[in-house]
Amino acid sequence: MLTFSPIPSPILIRPFEKRQIVCAFHDIDGTHSLIRDWPPVMSIVLDYAEKSGVPEGYDSDENVRLLAEKAGTEPLPVTDRFCVESAGLSALTQMEWALRRAVDAGTVHIPCDIQQNREKIKRIFGGEELFPTMPDSPELDRFLKEHTPRLFRFYEKVLNAFCRDRNLELAKKDPERFRIPGSPEFMRFLHEHGVRNYFVTGAVVEKGMGMYEEVVTLGYRIGEGETVDDIIGSTWEDKEPKDVIMKRLAKQLGIRGEQILVVGDGRSEISAGTQMGAVTISRLNESADYQRELHKRLGTNVIVPDFKDPRLYAMFS
Repeated sequence: MLTFSPIPSPILIRPFEKRQIVCAFHDIDGTHSLIRDWPPVMSIVLDYAEKSGVPEGYDSDENVRLLAEKAGTEPLPVTDRFCVESAGLSALTQMEWALRRAVDAGTVHIPCDIQQNREKIKRIFGGEELFPTMPDSPELDRFLKEHTPRLFRFYEKVLNAFCRDRNLELAKKDPERFRIPGSPEFMRFLHEHGVRNYFVTGAVVEKGMGMYEEVVTLGYRIGEGETVDDIIGSTWEDKEPKDVIMKRLAKQLGIRGEQILVVGDGRSEISAGTQMGAVTISRLNESADYQRELHKRLGTNVIVPDFKDPRLYAMFS
C-alpha cells in the first residue's frame, strides 16, 4: 500500500486526509492514451444524427467516409461543448443524447413526453446517465434500443477511419508517441508499491480487439500480477456508467472509497471518485482552462499536466 498525503503544492486543488491507497481506477483515453482523437469524431456524428434524424442507411460505408473526412474541419458549438462536458460518460449515453435531441428537434417523429425527453437531454449534459423513475414511452424506448447501439457502431467506424486504425499502426512502431508523458512509469510505480491498477473505460472491451488491443500496444500488461490487473468497459448494447462500474468493482474487491485513487480526464470518473470518497487526480493539459475549472467544481483533489511531474510523486510515501 502507498500513503498519499495532501502536501501543499500548486497541483493540490482540494485538500484531503492522508490515506492508504490499495487500488487505482484509471480512465484511458486522454488520461494515459492518445491513440483515439475522439472528440471531433463524436461531435460530428452526434451533430449528424440530430440534424439528419437517422434516415435509412445513415450508417453506410459512404457516410463513414464522408464524416471521417469532415471531422474537425469546422466548429460545431453545441456538440463540441457536449464532448467536453460528457467526457468519460458511456458512449451509449452520448449516442442517446443526440437521438433524444433529434426527437426534440422534430427530425425524428416519435410519440413521447416531450418535456420529460427535454429534461433527460439536460440531465445527460449535466452528467447523469440512468433514469429509473422516468420511463420513456414504448415508442421512444424501442427507438432508443434500436438506434443507440447502431449509432455507437457507426461512431466507432468513423473513429477508426478518422484516426484510430492509423494511430494504432503508428503506435506499434513508436508507442511513446501515443502515451501521456510519464504514464508507464507512474503505473509501474503504483504497482511496485502494492497498488492494484484497473483501467475503466466507456468504450467496448473485447480481448485482443479495440481498446484492449490499444492499451497492450502501448505496453501495458494486463492480468493478475501484472501492472494492470484488468480492463473493464462497456458493451455494444448495455449502458455501464463509470460510477456503477467503479462502485461494483470496489465492492467485489472489498475495499472502501477512501482506499481508492481515481485518475482521469473526464467528468464522469472524477465525479464518481469524489462521490465514493476516493482521492482524485485529474490529468489535464495546462491549456485546458475550461476543463480545469470544471474539474475544480467537481471537487478533484489534484490536477497535473502529465505523470512526470515530481510534485505528484512527492505526495506519495
